[in-house]
Amino acid sequence: MTKRMLPPTDLSQSTICYTVATDGSGDYTTIQAAIDAIPDHVEAKQEIRIKPGVYVEKLHIEKSKVHLIGEGAEQTIITYDDHALKTFPNGELYHTFHSYTVFVGSDDFTAEGLSFVNSAGPGKLVGQALAIYVDGDRAAFRNCRFIGHQDTIFTGPLPEQPLDRSFFGGPRDGAERRKLRQYYEGCYIEGDVDFIFGSATAVFKDCEIFSKIRVSGADQVQGEVQGYVTAASTPADVKYGYVFIDCDLTSNAPPESVYLGRPWRNYAKVCFLNCWIGAHVKQEGWHNWNKTDAESTVVFAEYNSSGPGKVQAGIRVPWADLLTEQEAAEYTIPLILSGEDNWQPFCASSPIEKPSE
Repeated sequence: MTKRMLPPTDLSQSTICYTVATDGSGDYTTIQAAIDAIPDHVEAKQEIRIKPGVYVEKLHIEKSKVHLIGEGAEQTIITYDDHALKTFPNGELYHTFHSYTVFVGSDDFTAEGLSFVNSAGPGKLVGQALAIYVDGDRAAFRNCRFIGHQDTIFTGPLPEQPLDRSFFGGPRDGAERRKLRQYYEGCYIEGDVDFIFGSATAVFKDCEIFSKIRVSGADQVQGEVQGYVTAASTPADVKYGYVFIDCDLTSNAPPESVYLGRPWRNYAKVCFLNCWIGAHVKQEGWHNWNKTDAESTVVFAEYNSSGPGKVQAGIRVPWADLLTEQEAAEYTIPLILSGEDNWQPFCASSPIEKPSE
C-alpha cells in the first residue's frame, strides 16, 4: 500500500531560507539552531531545508510561518526519547505533555518530507511519549511520518481540566484555549494506544494509519485489546473533530483487537470517510471508555468503508453513526477547515493516487 509522494510546495520569493545539515555543509548543524535564528515578528514564511540525517533533538517552535522541508521522511528523521515516566532533576514526573519530541506552539506551521519519532518505547514501560505536540492554528503536514507507541500525535488545545490530577503540565498548561485546525496529507502515522488524540479539528487525507501490536508472544492473551486509534476531546461547540478521508488503516495486530476510537472527553467527534479498514479493527468499532453518558454526546461516524474491517450493519455499537450520502457531503475539506480566513492547506497540491487493495 504505497502512495505516490507529492512534490514540495512552491514558495514565494519573500521566503527566508536556512539549510540544516549534520555534516556542517549547511547554515546550521541542528534544526533548533535554525529556528532560533529566525528574527522575531517577521511576516515572511521561514523555510528551513533539512538535509538527510538523524537529528536527535527536542524541538520547541513558537515562531510563526515556519516551514520545515526534509529530503524524504525515511531519510530525514527528528527523534528523541522523553516519556511520561521520566523525571526532572527535582524528582517530578514529565507526565504526558513534557514528553514531546517536537512542540509546535505557533500558527501557520508546515512540514514536508520528515519523520517525527519518539523512540522511548512501549507505553507499558515508559507511559505516554509524544512524537509531536501541535498547538497552533493552520498547521499542515505532507509526506511525513509520525512514529511512536502511546500518544504519538497530540492535536491541541488541551481540554479544560485534567481528569486525574490538578494540572496537565507541559508548555501549554493554563494557556487560553483556542479553536485550532490541522491538516495531514499523504502521511504515515504509527502507534498503539490513543495515538491520535486531542481537541483540534484535524483532517487526515490519504494517510496510512498503522496500529502497532502492543502485546505479543507469551504475554499475549486471546482477545486482548491491542489499541485505540483515536482519543478525541473535541469541544462541545465545535462541529468537526477528526476526519479521515481516503485513508488506509493497517496493522500487525491480531484480527479484531483495535478500536477506531474512544472519547477522551464526552463530545468527541471522529469520522472515517472512504477508508480502507483492516481486519485488526473490532467489529463493534468504538469504545465508550466506560463513560456511558458519552454515548449520547459523541459523534463517531463512518461512510463508505471498505476492507475486512469495514462497518457491518447492526454490528457496530448502536451509538455510532453510518452516514448517508447527504450527511457525508458535509465532510468536505473546505467545509471542515476553511473557517473565516478561508484557509486552504497545500491548495496547489496534486491528488494522491489511492493505493490498491
